[in-house]
Amino acid sequence: MNIGELSKSSGVNAKLIRHYESIGLIPETRRNENGYRMYSEDDVHYVRFIKRSRELGFSLEDIKSLIGLWKNKSRSSKQVKQLAEKHLEELNLKLKQIKDMADTLKHLVHNCHGDHRPDCPILKKLETET
Repeated sequence: MNIGELSKSSGVNAKLIRHYESIGLIPETRRNENGYRMYSEDDVHYVRFIKRSRELGFSLEDIKSLIGLWKNKSRSSKQVKQLAEKHLEELNLKLKQIKDMADTLKHLVHNCHGDHRPDCPILKKLETET
């Protein structure tokens, strides 16, 4: 199949597929006599795997590791679990940081009169805190 067909089958645009190939996430593909890339069903699986991993927020570096583990049939599931646990901890930290930001902003919005007066706790907070 050509890159357009791979794109349609995987739900990933052609530019991103080329990028994944250039950084080694998917194996370099063979080309036909015209120089066009020719992909197989295995490539569809690779690209879908990458897409699902990205949807879960894994970094490209972690996805490379996951692909290596996926392709290594003698791997232990412990390795996969450790990688996923590390990512889950990072996500939980980000969630806490976002919640803290939202709580602070909610407090500031609540305390801002939003009227004709120039006094604004939102701007005061932005001015005084680093």
